[in-house]
Amino acid sequence: MAETAAALRTVAHNVREARNRAGLSLDELGRRAQVSKGALVSLEKAQGNPNLATLVRLADTLGISVSALMQGPPEGRVRIVDAGTVTPLWTGERGGAARLVLTTSGPAPVEVWRWRLEPGEEYASHPHQAGVVETLTVVSGRMTLVADGTEHTVEAGRTATFDGDVPHTYRGAGSGPCDLVMTVHLPPGPASTA
Repeated sequence: MAETAAALRTVAHNVREARNRAGLSLDELGRRAQVSKGALVSLEKAQGNPNLATLVRLADTLGISVSALMQGPPEGRVRIVDAGTVTPLWTGERGGAARLVLTTSGPAPVEVWRWRLEPGEEYASHPHQAGVVETLTVVSGRMTLVADGTEHTVEAGRTATFDGDVPHTYRGAGSGPCDLVMTVHLPPGPASTA
């Protein structure tokens, strides 16, 4: 419980700092990210429990990575992360999970995710800001990637990449679980006012 409270305080601090750096009011951030002002006020007070979709919308709008919202100060020049110790940001109804393992630093960060999708399980994502590129490599099993309404089968040993500014869905396919590594390449700077 103490870890969860500390993590929420970190997210609260990072959202507030990123919002202030971007020169956005709570109202304007809420409008751009499609998150209610009340939810933002609660989040910045380290109250509530934001879900993955909310964190993604806030990060996209602020032009930063999801993990930039979640991580504390850097610990050194080299980071080694055990994916098994990372708390899932998404848990599927059949036991699948998505873990944001780490994010590179710099003006155009890259998020590294580990996913497990059980057969028939899916995660639907809203379109990200222009310039976001997602790349996924299936390590084991098979999945269906739906990008802008078109289905693509991706099997173990294959890699797919696409512009993330369209609706997209990850779906477990086949008879067993699908394990994949996904990277999200983010453009530098805050999202446009559109």
